[in-house]
Amino acid sequence: MSSRIVVFGAGGRAGRRAVAEAVARGHRVTAVVRDTGKHRDLAGEGVSVVAGDVTRADSVAEVAAGHDAAIGAAGRLDMPSAEFYSSAAHALLDGLARAGVGRLVLVGIGSTLETAPGVVVHDAPGFPEEARAFSLGHTAELDVLRAAETDIDWLVIAPPPVILDDEAPRTGRYRTGDNRVLPAVDGATSFSYADLAVALIDEIESPKHHCSLTAVAA
Repeated sequence: MSSRIVVFGAGGRAGRRAVAEAVARGHRVTAVVRDTGKHRDLAGEGVSVVAGDVTRADSVAEVAAGHDAAIGAAGRLDMPSAEFYSSAAHALLDGLARAGVGRLVLVGIGSTLETAPGVVVHDAPGFPEEARAFSLGHTAELDVLRAAETDIDWLVIAPPPVILDDEAPRTGRYRTGDNRVLPAVDGATSFSYADLAVALIDEIESPKHHCSLTAVAA
């Protein structure tokens, strides 16, 4: 069944892959970017490109109106990570509720997953400070989502704590877990944006995880 999906951060690597995966499955997509002039190539059959600000609830509500589900794949490097991700989480919950959109699937980051009970990847000794600051922004996002009194059925999907492969072809295969890093299988240490997109759209078509941080891996 075709759905209308709004993708925030559609100009990034994860967002672009999500748009492509959704359209390939017959869904209609609204690709939300900050500057439409920089992302005209996203437009095509089944895709409309609009300008929006994921940190403003009014903007979220406006672009999300009439949609069935939302994907959050936005990121910014021109402001502190914690400020951006917490602001975006608040705006998405508020704006999507106003727009009547009940499902939100967000792209997380593997460094927020646990390697042992209570031990998060980004707290490991020697973890790069700049990367840790960025990861803590995603933790701030999770804090907002977990504390919210909301009817939005949200989910944060976290790929492995590695640099994702933007060239690898789509396999359509992946494993899911909980909030812990999934152990590598058969020596596989990488994961692709293409298969991350598969997981994102699967969770919109057939929701299996709810109000949680969920790890995915090859």
